[in-house]
Amino acid sequence: MDISTEVCVREVLEVIPIVMRSLRREFRSHRGNDLGIPQYRALMFLQRNPGASLSTVADHLGITPPSTSKLIDGLVERGFIYRQSSEIDRRRINLGLTPAGADLADYSYQEAQTTYIERFSMLPEETLVRITEAMQALRPIFDPDK
Repeated sequence: MDISTEVCVREVLEVIPIVMRSLRREFRSHRGNDLGIPQYRALMFLQRNPGASLSTVADHLGITPPSTSKLIDGLVERGFIYRQSSEIDRRRINLGLTPAGADLADYSYQEAQTTYIERFSMLPEETLVRITEAMQALRPIFDPDK
């Protein structure tokens, strides 16, 4: 089968948003009723990026640093996130998950993983291998630092 780069990119651009909507919906269903979506996204980001700065979280969320600071304040007050001064630069504050924040993020991830394992288990092994290989090929394109 001869596939052009253009056809491949079109498929990626069409399918990834569908996958992301499904993933967000699944993760949201396990975030707890009293946690807003931006707060939940901050928790999940810090799970993947412990020690991130406020500005890094703001960039990820797509909101201003003052808005992010207020959001983080709420999560600190609720015991999900901690702030720690950087040992290298005292002006920088590193953020991380508390055990309660990590537990919530882990629970949500595990529940989503269980859901998708059930869905993917219906696929033939050959398809699972192709999907896995495709994901491994996409990683360095979308996340060149990893």
